[in-house]
Amino acid sequence: MKKLVLTALALTLAFSMTACGSKEEPTPESTEAPTTTEAPVATEAPEVTEAPEATEAPAEGEDATENDNQGAVSGDSVGQTLLGEFKAMDASTDAYTMAETLIGHEMIQFMGGAMEVEPGLLSGFDNYEVTGFEKGAMFGPMMGSIAFVGYIFDLPEGADVDAFVTGLKDNANPRWQICVTADETIVETSGDKVFFLMSPLTLEQ
Repeated sequence: MKKLVLTALALTLAFSMTACGSKEEPTPESTEAPTTTEAPVATEAPEVTEAPEATEAPAEGEDATENDNQGAVSGDSVGQTLLGEFKAMDASTDAYTMAETLIGHEMIQFMGGAMEVEPGLLSGFDNYEVTGFEKGAMFGPMMGSIAFVGYIFDLPEGADVDAFVTGLKDNANPRWQICVTADETIVETSGDKVFFLMSPLTLEQ
């Protein structure tokens, strides 16, 4: 009995060894090489935009003239503005009314007034006596140190207008106020009327 058991065990062991020896190990499947990805397509560089064309400089005299005209419209001096108003008035208007109208112009930013004057010493002419006119009116500030004084003179018929105007120009003193000086002196005529003004170029504060 013991022999039978040993024989059976030996056969079983032999069979097991044969079975293990004949068993083939599976060959690992070869993995495929990874697919090579294509390089990204190069994008085209953006087109270079052309620089804007340079505008040509304005021809000499074109814009310059236009700018000058604009300045003449919006930047006339005090004297030139009031002179324009004087020339626009009827020459038959009396001197006082003219003076009162001029001092009431919207450009005048100070409290002003007009008054009739007689031949003799007048403000703005130092020791020179202004004579040779029939009627006259002064217009200017009521108070304060402003280099502004204007006159309207009404000359008699047959008067030497040129001589009268020359006397005003030669004897006017832009520094009659001592501490301030007028920027411009204007003397013009219209018929028998003479416009005289010493003033700043502007009255802006």
